[in-house]
Amino acid sequence: MSTPSPAALAKTPEPPYYAVIFSSIRNGTDAGYDAAAERMMSLAPQQPGFLGVESVRDPVTGLGITVSYWRDEDSIAAWRGQIEHRAAREMGRSLWYSEFELRVARVERVNSKRPDSK
Repeated sequence: MSTPSPAALAKTPEPPYYAVIFSSIRNGTDAGYDAAAERMMSLAPQQPGFLGVESVRDPVTGLGITVSYWRDEDSIAAWRGQIEHRAAREMGRSLWYSEFELRVARVERVNSKRPDSK
């Protein structure tokens, strides 16, 4: 899966909003992983309440972190219930990940440095 470059930080609105933080360690089984990851990255932006995503994976250790940003908890719940996303999560649990952790946090404050900010 290709990951965004450092110049591709998610452009989120003023807080508050929510961050879903998915940390995982791949187990080395590829069986459809890249196609599923690309599909999730193209499907998530179509969901109501989606604000952006940032994702990285270390090719040596397999550790990956994907942070998706959402307007509210209802948007997160709708994404969780999305049929293709549910299937991808199940494949992750049973096939692709040796470990994972999902965290949901409310973003209250943002401090940023961007080329387009003053």
